[in-house]
Amino acid sequence: MAFERLAFLNVLEDSYAAYHNIIKAGLPDEFPLAFRADFYKRDERYWLTKSVKYYGNETNEFVYVFSADSFSKEVVDSCIQYALDEGLPRVKPHKEHQYTNIKVIFVADAFEEDALRAIVKRKFQRSYHFSLWGYTNLLTTAVDLNDEKVWTNPAGREMKSYFSKLFSAQKK
Repeated sequence: MAFERLAFLNVLEDSYAAYHNIIKAGLPDEFPLAFRADFYKRDERYWLTKSVKYYGNETNEFVYVFSADSFSKEVVDSCIQYALDEGLPRVKPHKEHQYTNIKVIFVADAFEEDALRAIVKRKFQRSYHFSLWGYTNLLTTAVDLNDEKVWTNPAGREMKSYFSKLFSAQKK
């Protein structure tokens, strides 16, 4: 059973809206960017009073959702490069920064074979101060709505279960 892309994007946006800030305004027209979702989380632990901080921990995530009828390798490469160029300057590493993930999600009715290969093979990781100030990973995902299949790079393998839950929620 094939899913309608706009309906699936609405479900995807609603699921991200629970914990992320959804940005739709000011997106570039040269890319098929449906929306961007930003997530910021800071945990702190204190000892006796708030003036004596035991530790602090910060995790962030920037999600870029691209949507089109189909994707070619050139479009995939330019979209991933845009996400990295736009997301990396927003990373602010410091001693309490744990990680910042940049997720790039491609939602399409079909993918060219070389585009899928480019999504699965794409890797990026950067550590800050020998990982003492955290790191950044690139997680890429391709969602084929006609076949209900999901492909990810090794860093993004957690996304397969997430999208399988979205597929099953759409069927109900």
